[in-house]
Amino acid sequence: MLKKKVAMLLAVAMVAATVVGCGGEKKDDAADAPAAADDAAADDAADDAAADDAAADDAADDAAADDTASGEMIKVGIINNDPNESGYRTANDADLKKMFTAENGYEASFQYSLKNDEQITYAQNMINEGIDYLLLSAADTAGWDTVLQDAQAAGTKVILFDRTIDASEDLYEASIVSDMDEEGNKAVTWLADQGLDKYNIIHIQGVMGSAAQQGRTKALDEKVASDDNWTLVTQQTAEWNAEKAQQIVQSVIDSGEDFNVIYAENDDMAKGAVAALDAANIKHGVDQKVIVMGFDCNKWALEELKKGAWNYDGQCNPFQAEYIDDVIKSLEAGEEIAEKQIIMDEKGFDAREITDEDIEKYGI
Repeated sequence: MLKKKVAMLLAVAMVAATVVGCGGEKKDDAADAPAAADDAAADDAADDAAADDAAADDAADDAAADDTASGEMIKVGIINNDPNESGYRTANDADLKKMFTAENGYEASFQYSLKNDEQITYAQNMINEGIDYLLLSAADTAGWDTVLQDAQAAGTKVILFDRTIDASEDLYEASIVSDMDEEGNKAVTWLADQGLDKYNIIHIQGVMGSAAQQGRTKALDEKVASDDNWTLVTQQTAEWNAEKAQQIVQSVIDSGEDFNVIYAENDDMAKGAVAALDAANIKHGVDQKVIVMGFDCNKWALEELKKGAWNYDGQCNPFQAEYIDDVIKSLEAGEEIAEKQIIMDEKGFDAREITDEDIEKYGI
């Protein structure tokens, strides 16, 4: 561009010289022409150079912006249970996906399984891919030592959510969980307070080995072992599934065994149990033959309490993403985590006492 301007400038100068020789009366104007053209060409050349510089600056800014954005993105690998497992898990997964986005500075990948060995494989792959943080809701409490040691060696920080594991606290940064033992204790204490002469219980368990199953089972097992008037008519896993729970209860009904309590370790299994009761025209709920208990506090389950069709529902708080984000921000700032274990605040709800406000505030 600059060479073309120079060529034009020389051409103008030659024409100007010719004009001066042919018309002496235009001598002063002709003398000004080369200077004006010279100034214009110089201005054009300066403009082109400035434009080139601006373009270069823009490109540099774009590259810098890309580098900055890349540098700020925190890579997290999130391993969770199947979001279709229950209403609780659906809410939990949605909460995590809302928080761990590019807009919030995260590059997130998600994997799901109800099987511990599959989760461990996912974790190992994520660590190999160079994630900064592994966020884990373990399907089973056991078997995590080796992969968490690998994470530590790779510089991947581990944060547990929803469920605890049987591993040294040195292998993870924080544990943001429900107190499953306390959930079980609250539920069993409530049941004992009902003052039944005899407790004949259908106990429907969640996925065996999970922290939720262990905590909600432990309190009931201990009470049955200590009190002669507490009996387990059956104790089986329905793996959080309503249809399997319905089959378990239907089998007990078909056997003719007497029962007066359904202790289901999540709302979906309680719903399946109730479907079997309804099919057999067995009355349940407040002041009826069978007490129905669930966990998780799905809004629809709390509405069953309000109607008096169920008796008790134990809260399990699924909204952990904000807590996890706070922990990560503290770690990124080089700050120590004040509490290694953060326990979610949770309640138990009685059908005789629950309000519409409770349903709106605590229902998931």
